Amino acid sequence: MFDIERWQEIFDTIRKNKLRTFLTGLSVASGIFILVILLGFGQGMQNGVAHEFEQDASTSVWVWPGVTAKEYKGLNPGRRIQLRNENFENSVSLLSEDIEYKSPRIFVQDVSVNYGNEVLVYSVQGVSYQFQQIDNAKMSEGRFINYSDEIGTAKVAVLGNKIKRDVFKNVDNPLGEYIDISGIPFKIIGFFGEQEEREEEVIYIPITTAQRVFNGSDKVSNLAYTVPPMENFDEAAARAIKFKNDLRAYLQQAHTVAPDDTSAIYVWSAMEEAKRYYGLTGNIKFFFWFVGVCTIIAGVVGVSNIMLIVVKERTREIGIRKALGAKPWSIVGMILHESIFVTAISGFAGLIFSMGLLELVGPHIEVDYIMNPSVNFNVALATVFVLIFAGTFAGFFPAWRAAKVQVIEALKDE
Repeated sequence: MFDIERWQEIFDTIRKNKLRTFLTGLSVASGIFILVILLGFGQGMQNGVAHEFEQDASTSVWVWPGVTAKEYKGLNPGRRIQLRNENFENSVSLLSEDIEYKSPRIFVQDVSVNYGNEVLVYSVQGVSYQFQQIDNAKMSEGRFINYSDEIGTAKVAVLGNKIKRDVFKNVDNPLGEYIDISGIPFKIIGFFGEQEEREEEVIYIPITTAQRVFNGSDKVSNLAYTVPPMENFDEAAARAIKFKNDLRAYLQQAHTVAPDDTSAIYVWSAMEEAKRYYGLTGNIKFFFWFVGVCTIIAGVVGVSNIMLIVVKERTREIGIRKALGAKPWSIVGMILHESIFVTAISGFAGLIFSMGLLELVGPHIEVDYIMNPSVNFNVALATVFVLIFAGTFAGFFPAWRAAKVQVIEALKDE
């Protein structure tokens, strides 16, 4: 039953000790505030990492050629590696069970792009029809390059949305229009969007067309693959890493590269990088928890200390209560009420302020690897209740000490 007189006593005590109570409450509130903010930024880091890896398929593996740094089998260092169609075809044949999508890519150099009298300064890349799934390109209009375009060396092009906004803003329906690439007309068949606007400044054409018309050989700039997805993240990461190592081993053998020469052929796995970053963010979140909990513990210790002071100052009052027949547990309850009151009010104040700050500021934070810091409300609320329990526990020992005070000694206290 709600005891008005009991709570009135608590408020009277708080008024008498208002400075100490304020400082203790501030310590507890700041502990919750710091913990929630730190957890929010820990989640923001996870969101940022996930956003970075969403730009391409999460299971993608990419290959870039480099320059040899070591002598191997009589070949001098400094050789530039050149990937070719046969490298792509042989890798697909050898590792087919570990491949979901695959595509070579070539960067078409020394070409001019025009639409009517307008010069378009954008990158032209030749890709296979499965590149859309690897690059995670979302079609906003039309379609991507298909298998028929590739085997038929069709003169078709897929453009990024930024090119559409910049070049075709006055054209009602740019699909079916033609752009000239070094004097050769290419029909626009689709527009795509990316996570980053700069990734939309690209013109894709079939790789067979790029090689036959502009390259004149079977050279490719890089290779791209995805491994089949799996439900378990660790198993998927392990499979991606194995595929990456097998692919590198094949390419090193094909190009007579020393097994320990890391600069000749670069193989990058999104899953491996994701595992590394998620592990790092997990460690950072653990550190945030540690700092926040230590801050809360400092606040709880402050609650315990102020309760000891309260017991000391109210020793005579406690003695009078016991002389009038107050039971030990009523004395314990009297002290615990104050301890619970301070921790609950301070804890909820810190929670409300920190959650409000994250709600207002969080959605507007988008920096590298930090995006929309937030925290699960249930986790934050549970933390407050744990804090209240800890405050109760901290106040119990001063309360128990008060309950054991001898009446004669208490009445003699000055």
